[in-house]
Amino acid sequence: MGANQDLATLLRARTPLLVVETAEEGRVIESFRHAIAQSLRPLYQWSITDGLRRLDLDDDEAEGLPDATLTLTAIKQRREPAVFLLLDFQPYLRYTMTLRLLREIVLRQDSAEHTLVLVGARIELPDDLAPMATRFELALPDAEALAKIVREEAFNYSREHGKRVEVDADSARAVVRNLRGLTVADARRIVRKLIYADGALGPGDLPELAKAKFALLDRENLLHFEYETARFTDVAGLARLKRWIAQREPAFLGRRMPVKLDPPKGILLLGVQGCGKSLAAKAVAGGFGVPLLRLDIGALYNKYHGETERNLRGALKSAELLAPCVLWLDEIEKALATAGNDDGVSRRVLGFLLTWMAERKAPVFLVATANDVQALPPELLRKGRFDEIFFVDLPDEATRAELARIHLAKRELDPAPFDLAAIAAASEGFSGAEIEQLVVAGLYAAAASRRALDTAHLIDEAHATRPLSVIMADRVEALRAWARERTVPAD
Repeated sequence: MGANQDLATLLRARTPLLVVETAEEGRVIESFRHAIAQSLRPLYQWSITDGLRRLDLDDDEAEGLPDATLTLTAIKQRREPAVFLLLDFQPYLRYTMTLRLLREIVLRQDSAEHTLVLVGARIELPDDLAPMATRFELALPDAEALAKIVREEAFNYSREHGKRVEVDADSARAVVRNLRGLTVADARRIVRKLIYADGALGPGDLPELAKAKFALLDRENLLHFEYETARFTDVAGLARLKRWIAQREPAFLGRRMPVKLDPPKGILLLGVQGCGKSLAAKAVAGGFGVPLLRLDIGALYNKYHGETERNLRGALKSAELLAPCVLWLDEIEKALATAGNDDGVSRRVLGFLLTWMAERKAPVFLVATANDVQALPPELLRKGRFDEIFFVDLPDEATRAELARIHLAKRELDPAPFDLAAIAAASEGFSGAEIEQLVVAGLYAAAASRRALDTAHLIDEAHATRPLSVIMADRVEALRAWARERTVPAD
């Protein structure tokens, strides 16, 4: 109702050029039919196939030729102000005559106060036309409208198959909640798919819904979706981080609490390379029980002016529509390094990201990981940007033993016969990734000697390996010294 009122206001104000970017032509036409009643102006629709037709009267005859230039000429000559929906007009904006005619109508040069409405799935205006345009977004369906769609599709299934749809009430409410952010057509398509798959709506439909919704929203391929995330039981150590997430899980998911708590916004994970920051980010999503979205930093950047910022806005908007979720920015320093000569793109990306972090309302928990703290801009590290900054250090002896157990079990090997304490002692200074490679290398050595893997293989590999903490001792120690007074240990 609010969106329709906004549209009616724009029409009463005789706005010269509106842009409606959507694939839902039918909803656009219906919205203008309702809004036009308050502006007391005729409503026309133009397409290349049908030409110009009047919509506010019962008149099926075309009034103009399909040719775009001739149609604009006819519109300019009309003395009575009217509203014209121009469907899929984007390709004709390349032609000089068409663009000039459109500009003259918009500028009201020897023309009545018409309103031209460009309607299409994607509309990119020429630079000299863009400042004159007002973009309008159709209102997305609210919870009531989405619930109605679910009821209608359940009824359609029952009528076709002669049996009622088995609906779990809690799952149905979750389905409606997770459909927010989709158009009517997309929501209906997903609901129909879920119901017609097995004649039911239950908890098992939620992962499928999340994947389908993600596929619709991330058309630029900037986000990578992962519903099956890691569990904290898959992560060795990090006891303090695990406890921190467990304490905030109810508030993040909006559950009722005895006291009002601010929902958590995000954390920054700093640490030595290979110590499990990426796995920890996945486990945070698992701890909250929500999907994980990884933002592809490399895909954000575009050589054309303004495209990088547009990509970031689109990715963050998609993340909000997929909420509740965890958004993972891996190696964030690569996106925000400001020392290079990039015409200020990194600064603008940083500014937009900081604004979004401060103002977002949707339950999107941000997990940023970084290896090089020196490359991070000071603005990002200021208190309040993140709820907490955790440091993932080299694993201690107990954690190294647990890591060895996890990686042996992951390869379907029984950890019981292995001397995990001896392996942990031999791998002092090793990261989690390096301990995993001990198991991998040990398996190759055992296969070459035609023997089963045992403790001796792993200890031999440890003695033959120089970990990163030795190879780059100065840098690793400098990072640990910096973090000691500035961050919270994750373990």
